[in-house]
Amino acid sequence: MLKDITPEILNTRSENTMVSHLGIEITEVGEDFLAGKMPVDNRTCRTMGILHGGASVVLAETLGSIAATFFIDRKTQYCAGIEINANHIRQVAVDNYVYGIAKPLHIGKKTQVWEIKITNEKQKLVCISRLTVANLDKPEK
Repeated sequence: MLKDITPEILNTRSENTMVSHLGIEITEVGEDFLAGKMPVDNRTCRTMGILHGGASVVLAETLGSIAATFFIDRKTQYCAGIEINANHIRQVAVDNYVYGIAKPLHIGKKTQVWEIKITNEKQKLVCISRLTVANLDKPEK
């Protein structure tokens, strides 16, 4: 990953987007991972007071997509998600956080595959997701 990228920079770039609207925060940038957290609150829960599976997918795609951009030439390329899946393992009640960590399974010239594990505050698995992104060339101006 890039040494000049910090969680603070990434969180600032996400202001006024779905990411900030859901309260997602990037918490750590590592050599081979990106970590973040998301509150389970009125923005991310179902009417039953538990985490909405779609919110877990947003967290997973956010972490995987941001991390994928660290492995391309951002001046000439961009990443676009082409497939995501998620298996929801356990519920999380309101007034908690979930924590995600994205790690690469494959970094290629044209595609990348990322595994994102989302856990609860006791580090028990809540959701496991796999994201495939395409590395695309920016259009010439």
